[in-house]
Amino acid sequence: MSLPPLVEPAAELTVDEVRRYSRHLIIPDVGMEGQKRLKNAKVLCVGAGGLGSPALMYLAAAGVGTLGIIEFDEVDESNLQRQIIHSQADIGRPKAQSARDTVLGINPYTNVVLHEGRLEADNVMEIFSQYDLIVDGTDNFATRYLVNDACVLLNKPYVWGSIYRFDGQASVFWSEHGPCYRCLYPEPPPPGMVPSCAEGGVLGVLCASIGSIQVTEAIKVLTGAGDPMVGRLMIYDALEMTYRQVKVRKDPDCAVCGPNATVKELIDYEAFCGVVSDEAQEAAAGATITPKQLKEWIDDGEAIDIIDVREPNEYEIVSIPGARLIPKNEFLMGTALQDMPQDKKIVLHCKTGVRSAEVLAVLKSAGFSDAVHVGGGVIGWVNQIEPDKPVY
Repeated sequence: MSLPPLVEPAAELTVDEVRRYSRHLIIPDVGMEGQKRLKNAKVLCVGAGGLGSPALMYLAAAGVGTLGIIEFDEVDESNLQRQIIHSQADIGRPKAQSARDTVLGINPYTNVVLHEGRLEADNVMEIFSQYDLIVDGTDNFATRYLVNDACVLLNKPYVWGSIYRFDGQASVFWSEHGPCYRCLYPEPPPPGMVPSCAEGGVLGVLCASIGSIQVTEAIKVLTGAGDPMVGRLMIYDALEMTYRQVKVRKDPDCAVCGPNATVKELIDYEAFCGVVSDEAQEAAAGATITPKQLKEWIDDGEAIDIIDVREPNEYEIVSIPGARLIPKNEFLMGTALQDMPQDKKIVLHCKTGVRSAEVLAVLKSAGFSDAVHVGGGVIGWVNQIEPDKPVY
């Protein structure tokens, strides 16, 4: 779908800018006019992590005049495998500040605006209204729906990307000209059904593959070049090295962009996505112990069966002494229940406590009323009990 340029061109390019962007200027579909539009563009990148890193770096290199960065997190060593905008020296620094410094190192002509904090319903409209286009680099469903709904309400186009292990997806959502994210995914998946990258992992270079596609689409929308992926979903399989496209049509019954939309203002997205299911919350109430409590039970020789519900590759990285591995899916399928002891208290744990709470709900419904789980999971254990062990 060919669309008109999103922004008007700037008045001129300086001699230094002409020199810098010369390889763009000799492309007929970009040229002087397109480069002036990039200079005049204001683009916000939500997140400075796996997708935000290549997106910000290439947007800056391309000559986008104003880049906004919204990010609340700090640089952790585990980020460096894929978040190439940060370096070893940045560990412990706010990601927004680290990203700004890298961007300015790439292109000092770019104006960088920092929004240091979480993107939430009470600030998203004010922040988004300052920009022409949004690049979504988020990694959780609640923020994705928040970004989508705010963009629909403000009539802003946004470029979306998603990554997991060896797989990636990308599209352009713009309700004025095509579908929105809710047209593709009307409802979020059940809590715990889709692992995050922190739980399932991601190939570092996959971020560059999808992030560069996002920037390509952003440049096309801003300048009017080519056919942006409005109404198309690109699916990338790095293991097979294949790309395929799926048509996405505007849903006439879409809750936010349809003619009879029911979502006319921002909602509670944490509740909408059910970050932890009601069943898990109910099961965990009064049945959550701390890593220190678990350590005391182990030291006192209590009759407990510690069960790790993560995946085998996670278990190989770090584990709680004495824990045996039974992945979460075996509980959801029911195959693990026959191996549960009747003469010991069951103690579940995962990485942070989300998956173990979901398994706890399964056990409670199966009659294991005295089962508990470890709040904070193995990360909490390492931080409080064995700080010399690795975390991931």
